[in-house]
Amino acid sequence: MATEAKVLLVGCGGIGGIAAAQLSRAGCDVTVVTGNPEIERVISEQGIRVRDIDGKEWRARPAQAVRSARELSGRYDVCLVATKLTTLGDVLGEVTPVLHENAPILCLQNGLPETHAAKVVGDDRVVGCVVGFGATLIEPGFSARTSSGGFQIGRLKPRSDDAELARLAALLGRGVPTKVVHDLAGVRWSKLAINCATSTLGAVGGDTLGRLLSHRFVRRLVLEVWRELCAVADCEGIRLAKVAGTIDIAKLALSDEDKRHSVGSLKLFFKHSLLLGIGLKFRRMRSSMAVAIERGRKPEIDYLNGEVVRRAAQHGIQAPLNRELVSMVHELVAKRAKPGLDTLYGVYLRLENGQLGTTGQGPSMMPRRGEPSTTTLRIE
Repeated sequence: MATEAKVLLVGCGGIGGIAAAQLSRAGCDVTVVTGNPEIERVISEQGIRVRDIDGKEWRARPAQAVRSARELSGRYDVCLVATKLTTLGDVLGEVTPVLHENAPILCLQNGLPETHAAKVVGDDRVVGCVVGFGATLIEPGFSARTSSGGFQIGRLKPRSDDAELARLAALLGRGVPTKVVHDLAGVRWSKLAINCATSTLGAVGGDTLGRLLSHRFVRRLVLEVWRELCAVADCEGIRLAKVAGTIDIAKLALSDEDKRHSVGSLKLFFKHSLLLGIGLKFRRMRSSMAVAIERGRKPEIDYLNGEVVRRAAQHGIQAPLNRELVSMVHELVAKRAKPGLDTLYGVYLRLENGQLGTTGQGPSMMPRRGEPSTTTLRIE
């Protein structure tokens, strides 16, 4: 890949905007495709505006911005897809004609996008790109970074000598810290676990991550979500990678021993303490799924917790909490339920009482922050 490779970036929301701006500022030849006419207009006239974590703002101007790949002439050497997973198939169908025959396609979505992309363009062209930083779109052409991090790239089917990945890492690394990983599946499933807990519970709970994780019952839901996800990952022979090099989700997930305790244990205390620390560190973070619902967009729930539910069924095991959360988010979208702590607490009580599947029928009374439920049989 030449140094001045032509990069096509599709989707210029929070993540896509940050990526396009950083690569453009580093001198990469970046063309942005966005289906939003207002975003296209702002970028064409003013460039992309970015607010970093420290509050400082800056701008960068891509080579060009268009509303559709059909407007483009010439061929591109690499494609980064930062759209929602719900539109991935349609996007790939549109951009493939303007890419060189073997141009790699990097999937920046949450969930497990590589398997979906491979059905459209084949395994050989698909490269996974796990995004470590958080971002939100404040307004068209204006993205704010909400947490630090870079890219981790790899393939679901690793190659013994993958020179292409090394070249991609060098190209992307000019603007975004990029690392090649040989166990993409382990990294992907760890990111999936984070999204299934924080994004989905944030959407149902209707509050920031810090406020939600200050409640014991919310932390318990996180541990239960991870328990079910890890059971599915075990069936698929996947070992979850550590998050940020230290957080081992497989060990944090609620265990059979944890569930047997009628009183608190040191292990449970440690798990809750770690989640409290995460909530403190990311206390202002809002769920991207909650934002999508508020803006009338289709949330990615079917590709997050829904992915866990589908794969659990394929292996003949149950994922009742993840199934309930999928149903609950669809209730929110249909406006048959409202996000809030009471709604989330209803899910918790149905879990504790073995009543999952009775969406919307939980009690409305929620204990004050830090108090255990009077109906709970275990003290954590």
